[in-house]
Amino acid sequence: MKSRTKVVVIGGGIAGCSTLYHLTQEGWTDVVLVERNELTSGTTWHSAAQVTNFGMNQTMVGLKSHSIRLYKELADDPEYPINYHHGDGGIRLANTEGQMQGYHHFASMARGMDVHFEVIDADECARRHPLISTDNLIGGLWDPLDGDIDPAQLCQALARRARKAGAEVYRNTPVTGLVQHGDDTWTVQTEHGDIDCDIVVNACGYRVNEVGAMMGVHHPVSSMEHQYFLTEEISAIRDAGHRMPLLRCPISDYYCRQEKNGLLLGFYEQDCKTWGMDGIDPNFVNALCPDDLDRVTDVLEGAFARMPALMEAGIHTVVNGPITYTIDGAPLVGPIPGKRNAFCIIGLRAGLGEGGGHGWLLAQQIVHGEACYDTWCLDPRRFTGHANVELTALKAIEDYQNEFRFHFPHEHRPAGRLAKTTPLTPVQASEGAEFTVVNGWERVDYIKPSPDFTPTHSFGFDETFDVVAAEVRNVQTGVGLAEVNGFNRIEITGADRHAFLDRVFCGPVTRREARVGLGYLLNHHGMVKAEATVANLPASDRGLARVWYGSAAASEFHDMDWLRQNMQGDEDVHLRSLTNDQTILVLAGPKARLVLSACARGDWSAEVFPWLNVRECFVGIAPATVMNLSFSGELAYEIHVPNASLYAAYLALRQAGEAHGMRLFGARAVETMRMEKSFLHWKADLITEFDPFETGLDRFVRLNKGDFVGRAALLKRQSDGPRKKLVSLQILSKSGPANPGASLMQGDQVVGTITSGEWGHRTGLNLAHAFVDPAFSGIGHEMELDSCGQRVRATVIPACPYDPEFARMKA
Repeated sequence: MKSRTKVVVIGGGIAGCSTLYHLTQEGWTDVVLVERNELTSGTTWHSAAQVTNFGMNQTMVGLKSHSIRLYKELADDPEYPINYHHGDGGIRLANTEGQMQGYHHFASMARGMDVHFEVIDADECARRHPLISTDNLIGGLWDPLDGDIDPAQLCQALARRARKAGAEVYRNTPVTGLVQHGDDTWTVQTEHGDIDCDIVVNACGYRVNEVGAMMGVHHPVSSMEHQYFLTEEISAIRDAGHRMPLLRCPISDYYCRQEKNGLLLGFYEQDCKTWGMDGIDPNFVNALCPDDLDRVTDVLEGAFARMPALMEAGIHTVVNGPITYTIDGAPLVGPIPGKRNAFCIIGLRAGLGEGGGHGWLLAQQIVHGEACYDTWCLDPRRFTGHANVELTALKAIEDYQNEFRFHFPHEHRPAGRLAKTTPLTPVQASEGAEFTVVNGWERVDYIKPSPDFTPTHSFGFDETFDVVAAEVRNVQTGVGLAEVNGFNRIEITGADRHAFLDRVFCGPVTRREARVGLGYLLNHHGMVKAEATVANLPASDRGLARVWYGSAAASEFHDMDWLRQNMQGDEDVHLRSLTNDQTILVLAGPKARLVLSACARGDWSAEVFPWLNVRECFVGIAPATVMNLSFSGELAYEIHVPNASLYAAYLALRQAGEAHGMRLFGARAVETMRMEKSFLHWKADLITEFDPFETGLDRFVRLNKGDFVGRAALLKRQSDGPRKKLVSLQILSKSGPANPGASLMQGDQVVGTITSGEWGHRTGLNLAHAFVDPAFSGIGHEMELDSCGQRVRATVIPACPYDPEFARMKA
C-alpha cells in the first residue's frame, strides 16, 4: 500500500467507485480507494439498479443525465462492455389530477436541462406497457431513457478506468481509525498500515456512521429494509418482441422492471422497518435480511390489480436488503460540516441510478471547490443540530412510505415535527397559526381563518390566497408582528473583524458604529456564495464592540464553515454562533413605530433612529437589539431577543399593538412582499452557478476596493460577459404562480428558468424571478412560461414594482 496520497476514498460501492473515477477525470490521479471487503459488497450488490432521468430539481436531473451518458459510454466500451438496458423507457403512474399537474411541472423543469419527458394519458400508458390495467388510472410521466444496469459490472468498470488513470484500489482493507493533524491533513489507519492524505471521503453506505464516529461526527443517515422479488418467466413478456418499460406506481407503492423474461418487483410497504439502528454485525457482508413477504401483502395486492399477469407468475427469488435514507430523502454529497478536508457521499437511496452523477459533482467540489451546478440540495450542511438518529429514522420511514409521491409546494409531512421550537410556538399555535419548517424550525406560515382550515396541495394558487392577502393588507395599512426563528447569527469580535469581513465580502462593509449593511460573499470562482447583513454593535454592558453577521436560517453550518475557512492564522478574529440563542420578532407596517415607542424607552423617530440603524434597548422588560430593516418593503423593525426573554417581549409588543390593530402574519405573506420588492432569496435566486453581475447585484460589488475572495475570477468573468441575467417578470395568469424550475420558452427554445414566483397582493401582479438568456433580459421582452403544461405570457418588468423609491421602508 501507499503510505502517502492526495485523497483516500473509504468505501467500494457505487459512491466510492464513482468518486474515485471522477477524481481522475478532474486531473487528480494520486488517489486511493480502500474497501473493508470486496467492491460492491454492501448495498450496491443487491440494488434493483434502475437508471432514470427523473429528479425533483434541475441539479438532480443534471446529475442523473450525466450518469446515463457515462453508463452508456461504459456499456459501449469494446474493451470492457457492461450490461446496461438503456432506453427501455419508464412510466410514473398517476390517479389524481394533482399528480398529473406535478408531472407537467417536472416535464417543464427537466426541459431546461435538455431532458424531455412526456405526460401521457391512461390509454397511452397501457399501450406502452401492455401488462397494466387502466382501472383507477389517469395517466403518467414517460421517461424515454429509463433503464437498468448491472451493479457489479458498473463499479468494476469505474474502478478499472480509475486504475488505468493512476488511482489505486485496496480491497479487504478495513479502516480502523482516522486522525486529523494540525495542518488539517489526515491519517487513515487500516489493518494493513496507515495512509497519510490531504483529504478523506466517507463513501461507506450503511456503515457511514461507523466511519463518521472515527472523525467525531454523526451523519443523518438511516437504513430501511427493502424487499423485491424476481418472478419466473411470464409468457406475455417472452412473446412481446420488445423489452417492457419500467413502472413506478405511487397508487400501490411498487415498482417493476423486466428481468430476463420475468419481472423484478419492488415494494415500499406502509408497514416498513428500519435496519441497523443498534449497530451492524461486522460480518454482514454480501448479506441480506430475512425474507418477510407478509409485510408487503397490501402492496402486492395493488400490484396484482394493476398487472393481472403477476397472479400467474411464480416467485423465483426474494431479496431483502438495507438501503439508506436521509431526513429529506436526498443524498449527502459534499463537505462534512465542521471539518476541514473531509467530504462524504452517503445516503444514496437510489445509488446506482444516480451514483455516476453524485461522484461527478463531488469530485468537482473536492478539486475545484465548487461543482458546475449549485449543489445545496445535496449539501450535508443543509441539516444542522436537530439531525439526530431518532429524527432521521422517523423521516426515513415517512419517505419510504411515500417513495413515489412527490412533495407539493408548501407541503410539510408530519413525521419529526417540532424538532426546533421557541417559547412562542405553542402560543401562536393557540392563536391559529399554521406552521412551515425552516431548517427544522417551526415557523408561522399563516394564521388559519378557522381551526379546520385545510388547503388543497397544488402547484396553483390554493385556498390560502385570500388569507395571505389579508395579512399583507394589514401590514401595508397598519401593523403586523411575525416571529422569524432560526435566523443564522454569528457574533464576530476581535480587532481585525472589519478587515476580515472586507476581504470576504465583494462590496463595502460598513464600519460605522450602530449601522447595518447588506452584502454578498463570493466563492473563489467569483460566484455568489452567501448573502448577509452586518450590524456593528458598540461596546455596552452586554459585551465588547462586535459585529453581528446575519443570514438565512438554512445557512447556519454553511456560512460558519465558509467564514472559518477564510480566516487567516494571524488575524484577531473570533466567531461565535448565536443562532440558537436568539429569535427575531419582526414589527412591520406604517404604525410599527407607534407600537415600538409604546413598549420600548427612547426616541424611535426617523431622525434619531433611521433606516439601517441598530440599537440595544429593552422591549418591556426583555433585553433586545433592534435593527431598522425591512424585507417587506414597509417600515419595519427586526427585534432580536434572547430566547429566555422572548415570551416577555412578545407580550409587551402584543399589548402595545392592541391600540393599533396589530395582527400576526407569517412566512407566506413575507414571501409575496419580498417578491414585490425584488428582494432575493438564498438558494432560490442566489446560487453558485451565477456571479453577482448576472444576478443583478452590481451595486453591491466594488472591484476597486482591494482584494477580496473571488475578485480575480470575477474580473475575468466580467470581461467574458454574462451567460444569464436574473430578471423580474410579470406572469399573465391568475391560476397559479410561476413554480421554481419551470422553463421559459421562445417557441421551442428554452430561454430561461424560474427561480421564485408568487402573487403580489399590493401590486396585483403575478410576479417571478428568473435567469434568462441575456438577449431576452430587456425590459418589455416577452416569452412564454410553461406552467404545468400550459403556455402563459411572461413579460420582463423593472425590478421592485412596489415602492421603487423605497420611501415606505425609510419613512
